[in-house]
Amino acid sequence: MTNRRITVAQALVGNDYQPSGPVAISIEAGRIVAIHPAQDSAEEPRILAISALVDGHNHARPLSPTSFGSGMKPLESWLPSLAGIPAVDPYLAAAASFGRSARGGCVGVMVHLIRPMGREALTSEVHDYARAASDVGVSIGFAVAMRDRNPIVYGDHSALAAKLSDRFAIDDIWRTETMSPEDQVKRVSDVAAEIEDQAHVDVQFGPNGVQWCSDRLLEAIAGASAETGRRVHMHLLETREQRKWADRTYPGGIVQRLEEIGLLSPRLTVAHCVWARPDELLTMARHGVRIAVNPSSNLHLGSGIAHVGRMKAAGVHVGLGLDGCAFDEDDDALRELRLFRLLNAGVAFEEITPTDAMEAACVTGREIIGLAAGGRIEIGMPADLVLLDLDRLDRDRIMDVDPRHYLFARATQQHIVEVITGGRTIVRTGHVLGLDLDATEEALRQQYREAIGSTRRIREAFAALEPLIGEHYRGCC
Repeated sequence: MTNRRITVAQALVGNDYQPSGPVAISIEAGRIVAIHPAQDSAEEPRILAISALVDGHNHARPLSPTSFGSGMKPLESWLPSLAGIPAVDPYLAAAASFGRSARGGCVGVMVHLIRPMGREALTSEVHDYARAASDVGVSIGFAVAMRDRNPIVYGDHSALAAKLSDRFAIDDIWRTETMSPEDQVKRVSDVAAEIEDQAHVDVQFGPNGVQWCSDRLLEAIAGASAETGRRVHMHLLETREQRKWADRTYPGGIVQRLEEIGLLSPRLTVAHCVWARPDELLTMARHGVRIAVNPSSNLHLGSGIAHVGRMKAAGVHVGLGLDGCAFDEDDDALRELRLFRLLNAGVAFEEITPTDAMEAACVTGREIIGLAAGGRIEIGMPADLVLLDLDRLDRDRIMDVDPRHYLFARATQQHIVEVITGGRTIVRTGHVLGLDLDATEEALRQQYREAIGSTRRIREAFAALEPLIGEHYRGCC
């Protein structure tokens, strides 16, 4: 780690992310050791320093599913469509995703690995994800997907399968996990034994969601988490259809059922909660559960807008996730930060403040992936910073304006001059230093072009299945 002194025109400092500047930030052994008033730097551009962001929920997708025909679908049909995307080299897949995250302002990513490439055992493939994270320079949480029910719709899909049985054996394409709950828990332990000695990887239990996990599986996860202290990362109440299913299946309350199972604890992070009710949020807050909110993903997939104001009022700690589906599908965490605030700023003087948004993106995200305390520009904190071109943000240069106004009105990854983690620069002027991101993505595109023919039959099956899924949800409940 290089010792360094960075002089900036403005920095968002302390618990409230208040603007202060010009200041000099001194870094030693990866930590901030001093913050001093400084003279205006003669260097250009003027710099705004903020805490680096952490993506609290992602899936490390190599390229956007939209490029494979999966755009403009609700979650319930979008998920089955992903089976038509062929497997590629897992290192390239992870490196491309992590590289975009770093370029967008993140130094950490929560990876919920729903779809391993499957070319080799997960205990081997995880090394590719760890190496990619190390090369890019990001820390990761790594949640191993776990499920054992409802592979196509929420409930019995036999009627759908029967309608296609003469053309497609859809149970062979979309099938339920056959491993027992005990074996699935052991698989997570095996993955952790392979990789967890690397400081930048935090292996977690990754139940896909209650609708995809039996009570028996969730009970096994809850018990193993309590015994080992291992974190759990899970989707919850993402869509209206999940809300309807939950109310039918758990008339006593889905969150109450998770409480009975013993899954609610500070070790648990749940993603989305778009359709969570105030009483459920209070229950989660009481147990210290965190929520990772994913604004762009919810908009892309027609899931709705999460009520972050209700979460705040209930006392839930909220993190910010990109879910591999940022607004422009570019993993721009700064744009996602702006959208998070704008969607939840509320009416007039209520609800989510810039400080709330920064805490979600910088502090709670670290907690979700098991990083040490940080997320603020303070003495003693890890030197995890994003340096922004303040001259370009303040494009009109008319008067002195609080730089947070620019950050939350117009900042994107195009304004990033440098991304720093532990005092080490991992991105400079749009270039990821640890790998050639453009070449990595081009190599992936070539692999996909060569392999796309191998999934033609699956895509044909999905084309026949998709309208039946729509009919199922429009006709039920």
